[in-house]
Amino acid sequence: MAIRLTQKLIQSQVPFLTRGYPLLVTKEKTEDVAHTKSSLQKKVTGTDIPSAQYGGRHGVTMLPGGGIGPELMGYVREIFRYCGAPIDFEVIDIDPSTEGNDDLEYAITSIKRNGVALKGNIETKSQSLTEMSRNVAIRNELDLYVNVVHCKSYPGIPARHKDIDIVLIRQNTDGEYAMLEHESVRGVVESMKVVTVDNAERVARYAFEYARQNNRKRVTTIHKANIMKLSDGLFLEVANRVHKDYPELEHNNMIIDNTCMQAVSNPHQFDVMNMTNLYGTIVSNVICGLIGGAGLISGRNYGDHFAIFEPGTRNTGTAIAGKNIANPVAMINASIDMLNHLGHKEHAKVIYDATYHTIVNDAIRTPDLGGNHSSTDVVANILKILSAKRVNWPHGNYFIQN
Repeated sequence: MAIRLTQKLIQSQVPFLTRGYPLLVTKEKTEDVAHTKSSLQKKVTGTDIPSAQYGGRHGVTMLPGGGIGPELMGYVREIFRYCGAPIDFEVIDIDPSTEGNDDLEYAITSIKRNGVALKGNIETKSQSLTEMSRNVAIRNELDLYVNVVHCKSYPGIPARHKDIDIVLIRQNTDGEYAMLEHESVRGVVESMKVVTVDNAERVARYAFEYARQNNRKRVTTIHKANIMKLSDGLFLEVANRVHKDYPELEHNNMIIDNTCMQAVSNPHQFDVMNMTNLYGTIVSNVICGLIGGAGLISGRNYGDHFAIFEPGTRNTGTAIAGKNIANPVAMINASIDMLNHLGHKEHAKVIYDATYHTIVNDAIRTPDLGGNHSSTDVVANILKILSAKRVNWPHGNYFIQN
């Protein structure tokens, strides 16, 4: 009986390439051979979706980080329990004040085992030159070469501009974050900026492929090639070369300082943005600030085998930790992205709808969005909306109980 049931479940599973995958470059050929990829496409979009555990549940590494991270993770776990999301979190706390990397190594081992993580920002308080940034170290060790932040306005949220819809695609492991610094002579410090053809091509192809797959029209490559002629010049050269494979898309480029001014004055000119590591950090914070601040937008980090989901601006929020005023929406949106990635689309949809309804229709907003509600008020309203919905798990759609 158990064997027959298992075989039936396997036969009924949706092919993993049709789920909420970061990028799909597939064409259906026959009923027997549903999806295929070229070797180059596998290199660009090869993130594996972890195999579900017994009963269709997924193990996910949870890294609360510092500041407001632990309380936001608590809200996510409460929401997941309430709607029965089939996720088992492996919670790992990394002590920011410790010397050594034992906690970090255990966290990386856990992510490699589970394949997916939900992450807050992890502080590195040690000033020792031997201590690396834990956030950068995780991305480098797992080769999470691309960061995707979809900056989209919420109706009714106080903001500098309305109707913004920009996708930021950032190279995640090269550039100024290579962490290669030295003091050549006393009082003279050199920091290396690393740009490689392989990583520049991976992120450029990801940007163009994303634009093609999501009916976007233009990719803008951000650079400072007028000054950094070799490093940023190489990044721009690779983007121009990759663009030749996507003739239906527009491609232009813009210098980083002008980009920041244009983003503030006329953000609607941007569609998909392709940029190096540091420029991505700057531009994502600028544009998130234009549409409501750090508390709304989520970020996705993809490699060939692993994925990490986190708030888009990667802020710790230490100053407001424990005050019950932190906006939980960015972390909730990150958890929604994670559910979509794992194929749990029904759970992702009901949580997204409840969150959207809370901050847009019901106007339950924390002070950063001009409201006077607490973090727990926002979560309580989300749970109230979820109480009127159910999810047919693991397939099916949700329905509203009257």
